[in-house]
Amino acid sequence: MDTLDQQLIALLRLDARASVATLALKLKVSRGTVSNRITKLEDTGIINGYTVKLRPDATPNQITAWMSIAVEGNKTREVISILLGEPGVSGLFDTNGRWDLLAELRAPSLGELANVLERVRLIKGIETTETSIHLQSYKVS
Repeated sequence: MDTLDQQLIALLRLDARASVATLALKLKVSRGTVSNRITKLEDTGIINGYTVKLRPDATPNQITAWMSIAVEGNKTREVISILLGEPGVSGLFDTNGRWDLLAELRAPSLGELANVLERVRLIKGIETTETSIHLQSYKVS
């Protein structure tokens, strides 16, 4: 990846729906160059998808929780693979320190969150977990 690829990715992170023409104008290159670069980044797996970001208040009744996870021995890859298939896991992060993984959990109700917690805790290779419910967010400028 060169500087142009990095600038293109930065623009796509801000707005993945930006048109090729808009991206080309901002990068001061041709539309063909942008189109070719995007195709190359997708084909090589650097870009592996596009998503929608919702405002935190767009789903006000949804419950968000953070689960810290300690993994037994060298089973991290297996645990990650299973967690990525769990519909209640909306984000998964590798960490250092006491916990091996941090999972962002989302559920429409406390009852469903309890079901997610139960399913996650039953995954072979998970040694222990600690969960905190997200109460409120504050923006840091």
